[in-house]
Amino acid sequence: MKTIRTIELSGSTRQERLPGFAEDFPYIASWAETGQYNGGMVPWHWHPAVELFYMYSGSLVYETPQGTRTFGPGSGGLVNANVLHSTRNLPGDRVVSWIHLFEPSLLGGSVGSRIEQKYLVPITANPALELLALDSADPDQAALLEKLRDSFALDENEFGYELRLRAALGEIWLGLLALPRPEARPGAAAFDEKCKAMLAFVHEHYAEPLRIEQIAAAGFCSQREAFRTFQQCLHVTPLNYLQSYRLQMAADRLVRSGQQITAIAVDCGFASLSYFGKVFRQKFGCTPAQFRSKWQDITNTGR
Repeated sequence: MKTIRTIELSGSTRQERLPGFAEDFPYIASWAETGQYNGGMVPWHWHPAVELFYMYSGSLVYETPQGTRTFGPGSGGLVNANVLHSTRNLPGDRVVSWIHLFEPSLLGGSVGSRIEQKYLVPITANPALELLALDSADPDQAALLEKLRDSFALDENEFGYELRLRAALGEIWLGLLALPRPEARPGAAAFDEKCKAMLAFVHEHYAEPLRIEQIAAAGFCSQREAFRTFQQCLHVTPLNYLQSYRLQMAADRLVRSGQQITAIAVDCGFASLSYFGKVFRQKFGCTPAQFRSKWQDITNTGR
């Protein structure tokens, strides 16, 4: 498995880049140590791949437009394709998750195939199914979690690995199909597409002095609709999200560059260094300089 301590996001859309994905086998496995991502948080993003994850250690909070769910050691679940989601660590043990990321075509084959229509579409095309949690307290789900955990033990260097992996993922998928599925949020698909369009605009222009009407225009909606969409999908206002995103980008620069803190504040859209310092402390509980020292040390030592 590839060890991941950060994620790569497209600058314009904030769709996650998936290095290692190949057209002839659209799949990657990751050992994700999100405790070493800046502040222990992974910002809102999405990807066309399905994400199956198993919590090896620590606790992780997943957030989607439907709400939040905490996953502790030995639990796991599925994040559906193209679903907006973010994660944050809970304090405590080292947070490590094992992740399968794969295009549905890995199991379904050609577009429109019988397998795709009969087994994949009921999950991947269900707008209500954003995050599916597996609980070890339920015997059927505990069996699925065991299969999920064991699937990461397959040796990718052994002949026949691809067929064994596809068979293992297929067995897990059949188990997921048997679980109860939630009902869709009214207008969920339209809200999500508007939100993604406005997020893409914010991510591209966050360093500029943005106004709410500019963000709303990117989603082809009124300011009132923009507020409603952000609340429905991300549970924050557009301007609160903008500030949070600016802070996350500033935190990333603090760790990954030697740029002066004043320059980082300006480049991330903060007109005042004192205001930047104030809101940064409110979000991360320390000054920008303290944050840089802490997280550069973690990144360099691999702790």
